[in-house]
Amino acid sequence: MKRVSIKDIAKQAGVAPSTVSFVLNGKAKEMRISDKVAEDIKALAKEIGYYPNQTAVSLRTGKSKIIGLIVEDISNVFFATLAKYIEDKAYSLGYRIVYCSTENDDEKGNELIKMLLHQQVDAFLITPSKGMDKQITELLKRGKPVVLMDRFFPDINVPYVIVQNFRGVKTGIEHLLQKGYSKIAFITVDLDQIQMHQREKGYRDALNTSGFNYAEKLTLKLSFKQSAEASVMQIASFIKENPEIDSVFFATNYLGIFGLESIKLLELSIPKDIAVVCFDDHDIFRLYTPGITIIQQPIEEIAKTSIELLIKSITGELAAEEYRVFKDTTLVIRGST
Repeated sequence: MKRVSIKDIAKQAGVAPSTVSFVLNGKAKEMRISDKVAEDIKALAKEIGYYPNQTAVSLRTGKSKIIGLIVEDISNVFFATLAKYIEDKAYSLGYRIVYCSTENDDEKGNELIKMLLHQQVDAFLITPSKGMDKQITELLKRGKPVVLMDRFFPDINVPYVIVQNFRGVKTGIEHLLQKGYSKIAFITVDLDQIQMHQREKGYRDALNTSGFNYAEKLTLKLSFKQSAEASVMQIASFIKENPEIDSVFFATNYLGIFGLESIKLLELSIPKDIAVVCFDDHDIFRLYTPGITIIQQPIEEIAKTSIELLIKSITGELAAEEYRVFKDTTLVIRGST
């Protein structure tokens, strides 16, 4: 099927191709084209299915109006929800989104950046894995706007939006302590990422400042690469081998889901036998009986702020004091504690 061109519209509208081009590029008033003619041309373009050649537009303007979004795992509910909010906000501002997932693989993440560069994306929103620092530095050297989300590199001067991980976990642990639990386990993922370090530090600090001794053996770190089945069995073994545990804090929502399955395998009752708190929410946690107490991240705020910072960076309006944005979490108490 032949692609509809500006010349086709001009012929049907009875005007010059340049008039159609001015109208479709938002220059009707500047070129003193009447409102009626402009509206007629727009209506005709829509009716006959005209779509601008994005490659040609990019070559002419130097802008693709496309943003590259690179996250850890688009199937994870946190990142999927974040991406949806970002896409909606970007669309309202005239931008489109291309999604990619790194799966915490540095090599894959760096290859995705190179791929998106070749596709002429205007800017990047990234939740980076540890080994993506050099590639991100290269993007900045090229003048590409970048905003990091969920995590950041302390040694790279790049805007980022992140929640108060330390404070959020500390609040959750203090809640358990106030409820009378004292043998609190902490289950996290063995990734060298700043947000995970902050969450573990929140756990340790809450125990130490409350007068409870931190016990190394009550911390379990799971491999990010292992299967869900292996994680479930490892958590079950960990709880069984430490029968003094009266409560557990899961550092991510997918670990929390694995944990619920492990607790079920052990035939333990929540919260009678073991209390549960998880960082970040999930539909399962709301629907589970009893509901699971969580540290809620403001996903919509993170998305809105991230895209706004990126647009400001694209337009050169981003001020230095806007580079670091920290969002507060919320303790949502349900029946598991």
